[in-house]
Amino acid sequence: MKEDFKKIRHEYNQKELRKKDMHEDPFVQFEHWFKNALEHQIPDANAMTLSTVSKVGRPSGRILLLKDFNEKGFCFFTNYKSRKGDDLKHNPYASMVFFWPELEQQIRIEGKIEKVDLAKSNEYFYDRPVGSRIAAAISPQSQKIKNRAFLDNLYSDFKNKHEGDFPKPDFWGGYILIPDLFEFWQGRSNRLNDRIEYFLENSHWKTRRLAP
Repeated sequence: MKEDFKKIRHEYNQKELRKKDMHEDPFVQFEHWFKNALEHQIPDANAMTLSTVSKVGRPSGRILLLKDFNEKGFCFFTNYKSRKGDDLKHNPYASMVFFWPELEQQIRIEGKIEKVDLAKSNEYFYDRPVGSRIAAAISPQSQKIKNRAFLDNLYSDFKNKHEGDFPKPDFWGGYILIPDLFEFWQGRSNRLNDRIEYFLENSHWKTRRLAP
């Protein structure tokens, strides 16, 4: 089995990435690629790996769903008492990575994380299916639980008591990543991949090509 997976190899050859074809605004460039991923009906095109670092310098990553983006940053929602929430409380910097293998493309975004305002958290929370709202309300996210039945019982008891009528928990809400770096990656043959990085210099976005 070890030898089998070592031989897994996909040759990238769909496209090339040229600086002259990139928009000067990385938010616009992200929107172009994201819309293209949606048009290609890539499953969970808004899925990304969010990486955080704890107060003792230990990194961790997990897959989340991007729920909004604009000219300020990229928004996701979670339990503020989760591991990622605790990490961000002590170290408010993180990275997001989107990978669309069907397009042989990847986008990496780094920046500072802030909580979104209460109105935005409320708006998204009440727009969720009731089952997802109940799950957010009852789950002691990232905490040890004794078994699955414990979680299922919490869910059932809460649903029977509240049905669909209950407020957003104070410990649940949104974050926004405010970027100071973007990297757009396009797979190329022989692993000589194209990488174009956007970085801030005197509050203006600049670009440079990186070696693969």
